[in-house]
Amino acid sequence: MPRLSIIIPCYFNEDNIPITGSTLIENEKNFVNIGESVEFEYILVDDGSKDNTFDAIIEFQKHYPHKVQAIKLAANVGSHNAILAGMTHATGDCCVILAADLQDPPELIVQMYNYWAKGIKLVLANRTQREESFSQRLFANTFHVLIKKLALKNVPDGGFDLVLFDKALKEEVVRMAEKNTHILYLLVWLGYDYVNIPYTRKQREIGVSRWTLAKKVKLLIDSFIAFSFFPIRAISAIGLTLGIIAFIYSAAVVIGRITGLSPGVEGWSSLMVVLLCVSAFQMIALGIIGEYVWRTLDASRKRPNFVIERVLREPSSPEEKKNP
Repeated sequence: MPRLSIIIPCYFNEDNIPITGSTLIENEKNFVNIGESVEFEYILVDDGSKDNTFDAIIEFQKHYPHKVQAIKLAANVGSHNAILAGMTHATGDCCVILAADLQDPPELIVQMYNYWAKGIKLVLANRTQREESFSQRLFANTFHVLIKKLALKNVPDGGFDLVLFDKALKEEVVRMAEKNTHILYLLVWLGYDYVNIPYTRKQREIGVSRWTLAKKVKLLIDSFIAFSFFPIRAISAIGLTLGIIAFIYSAAVVIGRITGLSPGVEGWSSLMVVLLCVSAFQMIALGIIGEYVWRTLDASRKRPNFVIERVLREPSSPEEKKNP
């Protein structure tokens, strides 16, 4: 019987977990209704929450000990590292990444699983509309347009959070263990053909999102640096353009002086404007290069992406039962 692992990163989700858990169990009936026999595995990863999220996960695990893995990370390391932690513990033939707040509909999972059963190794649920505020939609749409135009050409418009992927893809991502990256885009980067299922992302009903603007900006920077050299090329192009302009301007000044057609440019203000503009470009360029250098240094240290404080699960094999 195929096993389906559903990975759920959790951060300040103590009120969501009971509803999410019961919804997932109820969603299993959709597989029965279409005659699919599937073994379910739910991996809930507490990403260093400071509320009672892990207690809620434990309560869910007590009711379904053979289905639920409860993982607690020692510190908050971000949802993508929490997802990676879940992937390292997933034992399914295929995996699903699902948000704990149920903004992405679990009922799509059965449709996604059907594609996997037909041999499709990567299935994306593509957000075509959002039940969110104008500012949230604006930032999200800008984010995905930039990524699609300048980094990964093959990502779907609008992005995605709900994804199903084969065990082979999971093993590749876990083996790479990349730092400061976008796990979902990394699955697309692998190059497998995928099926895209459109849906409308729901508005969050319970709790307050901890997905702050600072975290969104960091993810945007991480995604660009992980999948694109455009910022470096942009520095080269702008530098070359400024150099050509400076050469033409210098030549015009020299010729003007020699021929007497122009007395040249005089004035402290003009000089300061040029100096400040060039200096600002240099600092921005150093900052962009510094981002690439820092991530290279971070990767070279080989520190773990996450530290697991506690794992609760039932042994799934005779060997594990003998040596828990």
